[in-house]
Amino acid sequence: MDSAQQEKVRKFEEFVDRRLKPDLVHAIGERDKVFEQQKIFSDLRRNIENLEKNSVTSLRMRVNLGSEVYMQADVPDTRHIFVDVGLGFHVEFTWSEALNFIAAREEKLARQIEEYTRLIASIKAQIKMVCEGIRELLQLPVTEV
Repeated sequence: MDSAQQEKVRKFEEFVDRRLKPDLVHAIGERDKVFEQQKIFSDLRRNIENLEKNSVTSLRMRVNLGSEVYMQADVPDTRHIFVDVGLGFHVEFTWSEALNFIAAREEKLARQIEEYTRLIASIKAQIKMVCEGIRELLQLPVTEV
């Protein structure tokens, strides 16, 4: 193999290692964050539905103050709840308003997950294409994976 081919192979490998792989790791991390948000909203929806189903109007619960320090808390009226809507803002909702907000947010999160999944598939295809180019440059036989 001549030096021109070696240089091409090196550039392709560098592109995969310095650009595509970090992009892939970042996209997977961002999608995982969206999955976590989706789970939080799903849990909240399920909790509100349980409160409605069981007609719970007051609660006594333990609240984590941080660093695993807990405090007993009484909630005299559960018909209104505060939901974190982002950027540190909390909005007071009735149960039905909260469920409507959660449904809209879950749709948005599902779309984001689809977008990240498509991006991840595209990056993986690019990596495979570059690896195939390297294989052709090195004139290696095709291997099935």
